[in-house]
Amino acid sequence: MAGTGRKRAGKDAPPTRRLAQPVFAQPEPTADPTLFRVRHGSDTPAYKKIDQLNREHKIAPLPFPAPRGLPEPRLTLTEVLGGKASKTRAITAGGQLVFHATGDCGSTRGPATQNLVTDKMVADFTETTASELPQFALLLGDIVYSFDEPQYYYDQFYDPYRDYPAPILAVAGNHDGMVSPLTHARSLAAFERNFCASGFVVTHEAGGLSRTAQIQPGVFFTFDAPFVRILTLYSNTLEDPGVIANATIGSSQLAYLRAALGRVKSEGYGGALLLAHHHPPYTAGGTHGWSIDMQAQIDAICASVGVWPHAVLCGHAHNYQRFTRTRASGEEIPYVVCGNGGHNLVSLTKPGAPALRVPQIIQSAGSGVDQIVLENYDCTDYGYLRLTVTATQLRIEYHPASDGGGAKTPDDAVTVDLASRRLAQFSARDLGWARAAQAVRRARKP
Repeated sequence: MAGTGRKRAGKDAPPTRRLAQPVFAQPEPTADPTLFRVRHGSDTPAYKKIDQLNREHKIAPLPFPAPRGLPEPRLTLTEVLGGKASKTRAITAGGQLVFHATGDCGSTRGPATQNLVTDKMVADFTETTASELPQFALLLGDIVYSFDEPQYYYDQFYDPYRDYPAPILAVAGNHDGMVSPLTHARSLAAFERNFCASGFVVTHEAGGLSRTAQIQPGVFFTFDAPFVRILTLYSNTLEDPGVIANATIGSSQLAYLRAALGRVKSEGYGGALLLAHHHPPYTAGGTHGWSIDMQAQIDAICASVGVWPHAVLCGHAHNYQRFTRTRASGEEIPYVVCGNGGHNLVSLTKPGAPALRVPQIIQSAGSGVDQIVLENYDCTDYGYLRLTVTATQLRIEYHPASDGGGAKTPDDAVTVDLASRRLAQFSARDLGWARAAQAVRRARKP
């Protein structure tokens, strides 16, 4: 363990501890897991000011620090694990990669709802087969509410995930970059300190725990792991819609996306390709709408390069929604919103209105327009995604927290065949039950 240092945030940055290797879980009992260490103050005055600024059209996307390694900032699972290439080789040899994803996890009301989700995620690390163990989690934005305040990082991030024994990466959400008009904070300052560190450091926000800050190169980057490549984008600070490029914030993310997709094409990459960003392109009901312009910019680059994702992961809407986008070419792309990681749930219908029937078309195919179908949703429970990637398939499962750690049956699932880019039946693995049943049958023979 090395000494104390300070990050690039300036002379007033809180001290950090630099370590030689990353640290993840620290499963020690907390004084009272039902209470916050720091009581969350009222955000009402700040939101009144924001509403006033919105009425005066004075709210705009905020510039963000340039990531390390432009035009395509990159990070690998091996780097996140502290250079332990043997572990990534073991994942490849095991034939599949498993990881978690969820969004909008920070809760301002107390840790109960978020703990429901993290406890169930931690239960996924109790397995009889090593290849079924999750290797990391990807948080889909809005990690800490309401304005990325550093004093809430312990209660909303470090403490809920103290038992999570794997790396945690994060997409920045609007609340991670939003700045209260009543403070002089810098946009993304705390997020950068805790997720975009230049080395394995323990930040002041960890509150005495030893989980090291993540080493993402910035708020957009490519993450490479066995069988999967994830392209992450930052959809900025507006409540709606998401914005990845304009005159204020520039076009660095468009250049990045073009470079990243170009590398996929030039390498002939055959693994699963995912896009991850906070604001969803499609939603059904609720308070958050479609990010149409953002999706059009992404589509234009995908069409120009000739590379499309196998699936898209988002948060922002405080519920679970899964869509299938069917392109004119016949490719079927799941768009999955998982924004029920612990923050307040939002219904897809108004009080007293009938529940939505699924599946149903929410956008019909037409000239230059793809068909979008809402396949499934959950707006009454908190939950997370469990993704499994092999050399040939991508499976995305949704698990509600209320099932508890004793259940490992998804409430919803979709599988994509990587070669054909169409939805498929998942190729189940033999996890030992077939052999056990055979042994029982042999024992029962006279």
